Amino acid sequence: MTLPHSCASLSLPEELTHPRHCYVKQSSKTPEQPAAERAEQPLCLLVTPPSSSQTTNTADGDNWQRAQLAEAATSQCSGEGVASSQADAQAPVVYFLQPLGNIIHFLWCGDLSTETDPFSSGVWNFKSMSCITGLCCNIKLPRKRNLLDRDTFSKSDPICVLYTQAIGNKEWREFGRTEVIDNTLNPDFVRKFIMDYFFEERENLRFDFYDVDSKSPNLSKHDFLGQMFCTLGEIVGSQGSRLEKSIVGIPGKKCGTVIVTAEELGCCRDSVLMQFCANKLDKKDFFGKSDPFLVFHRSNEDGSFTICHKTEVIKNTLNPVWQAFKISVRALCNGDYDRTIKVEVYDWDRDGSHDFIGEFTTSYRELSRGQSQFNVYEVINPKKKGKKKKYVNSGTVTLLSFLIETEVSFLDYIKGGTQINFTVAIDFTASNGNPSQPTSLHYMNPYQLNAYGMALKAVGEIIQDYDSDKMFPALGFGARLPPDGRVSHEFALNGNPQNPYCHGIDGVMEAYYRSLKSVQLYGPTNFAPVINHVARYAASVKDGSQYFVLLIITDGVISDMAQTKESIVNASKLPMSIIIVGVGPAEFDAMEELDGDVVRISSRGKFAERDIVQFVPFRDYIDRSGNHVLSMARLAKDVLAEIPEQFLSYMRVRGIKPSPAPPPYTPPIHVLQTQI
Repeated sequence: MTLPHSCASLSLPEELTHPRHCYVKQSSKTPEQPAAERAEQPLCLLVTPPSSSQTTNTADGDNWQRAQLAEAATSQCSGEGVASSQADAQAPVVYFLQPLGNIIHFLWCGDLSTETDPFSSGVWNFKSMSCITGLCCNIKLPRKRNLLDRDTFSKSDPICVLYTQAIGNKEWREFGRTEVIDNTLNPDFVRKFIMDYFFEERENLRFDFYDVDSKSPNLSKHDFLGQMFCTLGEIVGSQGSRLEKSIVGIPGKKCGTVIVTAEELGCCRDSVLMQFCANKLDKKDFFGKSDPFLVFHRSNEDGSFTICHKTEVIKNTLNPVWQAFKISVRALCNGDYDRTIKVEVYDWDRDGSHDFIGEFTTSYRELSRGQSQFNVYEVINPKKKGKKKKYVNSGTVTLLSFLIETEVSFLDYIKGGTQINFTVAIDFTASNGNPSQPTSLHYMNPYQLNAYGMALKAVGEIIQDYDSDKMFPALGFGARLPPDGRVSHEFALNGNPQNPYCHGIDGVMEAYYRSLKSVQLYGPTNFAPVINHVARYAASVKDGSQYFVLLIITDGVISDMAQTKESIVNASKLPMSIIIVGVGPAEFDAMEELDGDVVRISSRGKFAERDIVQFVPFRDYIDRSGNHVLSMARLAKDVLAEIPEQFLSYMRVRGIKPSPAPPPYTPPIHVLQTQI
């Protein structure tokens, strides 16, 4: 079956034609109309997934769906139809998307109900809808950066194949292919790759280029033109999320240059600030009134409900006014404006057996009307209603305010040029043991990294993608330095206190190993000096152009707890975060206090403005099978997961908006495209 070029004959649900979000069907276009103009119209694409017999697992199904979606988007943008050949397929999925230039913004997807025939019905009935998020990777080869020419009487017909690597696995798996561009050495591929992005994970990518010589899907039948290796973070962290890198892979040949860009698929990034009050709620307490609070539930596809927010308790009143609260639209309704939201009203009891007062239902669309007669809700207790004939309600709840805010993301700042500056501080106290002995935590094993090296490499290799110059200060503490043996808690690993910078993580590792041979491990374990060192730099750049991350790797109990707490409280006002990794078998109970997840850290009666510390013991992440790559990946994922939110909390508190992204690369207009 083929989807017509125009979807104008299909009546879409009201929520998809809401002017606020431009969920509109594609208007009719005549064949004479330019493709560039046609591609800017909002699209409504039907993709039929394979049946269960055609996919062996979820990952295969997801990869198939991504490939089909990319092909559908490409075909529709170029004015072609969208074909489906699955005879025994499951219910089709409809994707609503907005092409903008070379980037396709995926807005919504909806599962059609099984009774709907999408090709004959004028109305589509949706059984579920959800938002799509991720990154869209676009591949270009600029002019004057030629690919190899493998054809004798014409130019190459290039295709790009993307491979990814699973965490802890060296095997490369094909993720997808672009279309073939005929007869050119400077292709600008249209097909995009949709990928999940996580700041805390290292996603290795490989782009292989081939000159296509036949219709065979077997790549060994085509001429290899070279390849490019990078990470997804490297693309995102480049200026404007645009990475330009040389193609390699053929000795003695200049294989050209490739440009890869990443675009965040921004969707459903709105949050709402709401405030409610209640009037004449039921009295539940024998010696007082009630202590009411609200519980918000988001409905699920199976009819169940999931708690998404609780208000604070207002003591001893039947007419409470709750504080305004902020919640993301995704958490509230999963981006479905007509999804049921159930609100329960309870009377708080100290023993946890809260008394049910009543409930009501609403939706995001109803709430978005703001304060009005439509947003005054009767609180109904079903048991009371069933027993009492004269029962009216258990009070009313009124929406006082409803304010929509569009959230900026971590990637908005990175794309706008914000740099992440990484500093490492390593514990050189004597409790680590003699570095020349295998029992030492600093032992330099020629065959594998020690715990310090693994922690440093795990975190550093991810963060370095977001620092353009790749120059990192590397500090040590707790050692006696040559030639006079003075104890230092803030010394440069490269031996140059005026310029403690090392080039790349490999440079930091080299300076670390060199220091082990020149300094004497001593003590005590003081954190405050290295925290203050980074804080001095962070205090000089508060405009949002730079953010500082300090990694402290230590083996033991902290000696200057009071000074460290004061340093952290002061640093919480600055654009910086602190990661502490504990190595070895020691007990790290005192470190949990610094983490501040349970109780916000304080010093001299002053609390930290933000939670900026993340502490983890490395032993919790060591893979039992001895796979150190997997251990490092687990560690990095946990310790870095909080960085984007800590980063955003600083920007929000300071009211700093992302800088505009650089103008996108404008590709040349060409060329004939072929699919294989």
